[in-house]
Amino acid sequence: MARNDIVAIVPAAGLGKRFSNERGVKNKKTFFELDGRPIIIRTLEVLDRVPEIKEVIPAVRDEDRGPLERFLEEGGIKKVRRLAKGGKERQDSVWSALNLVPAGTSAVAIHDAVRPFATPQFISGLITALFEPGAMWNGVVPGLMPKDTIKERGENGSVKNTLIRDGLIAVQTPQIFLYEMLFRAYEAAMARGYYATDDSALIEQTSGGRVRIMPGLPENIKITTPEDGIIAGAIWKCRQG
Repeated sequence: MARNDIVAIVPAAGLGKRFSNERGVKNKKTFFELDGRPIIIRTLEVLDRVPEIKEVIPAVRDEDRGPLERFLEEGGIKKVRRLAKGGKERQDSVWSALNLVPAGTSAVAIHDAVRPFATPQFISGLITALFEPGAMWNGVVPGLMPKDTIKERGENGSVKNTLIRDGLIAVQTPQIFLYEMLFRAYEAAMARGYYATDDSALIEQTSGGRVRIMPGLPENIKITTPEDGIIAGAIWKCRQG
């Protein structure tokens, strides 16, 4: 049975260089507006409506605290009650927020600030999967099989290898983990200076760590480039009918 004491962490301290340096776009991607509101607020609105989540902790850069606090007040988001200090790397930001999570919390969901299209129902389903009776999972991650053929690049732009697509998964967020296992995994990784590209990789490095792959949501895109912003606008309009 799913729990109702989940804490969500939203790392939002990235500079978004791929977004802001292309095609004259100057705003950080977290504050890029989607139908009149910043993407991060659209993401937080979703997390605010997940019944199992009791608190949401964004991790932001110091210069973004004031603007975000104003947007939060205007948006009426109830579950964000404090902000964590963002770090140089995404992992630093998550670790900063993780240290604010109350001891005894059953699980932590980590979700990209620029994935505004995950639905409350989708997130609740991931939480339910984590706590499925008898499963003994330490975490769940959503993902989709890649549609394109994936090749490994070698030196000088040559093709080194063609990967077997059937065994590959393009991973999304939120990724949801048992709190105690996640804290131990992060503590060990930070102590030895090990940085990974996603949070589940830290669990995978931990003895006994077991992560379950769940079906992802096709429209749950990560907005990284200006082109993604155009796609996001289309998804939003479609959802609004």
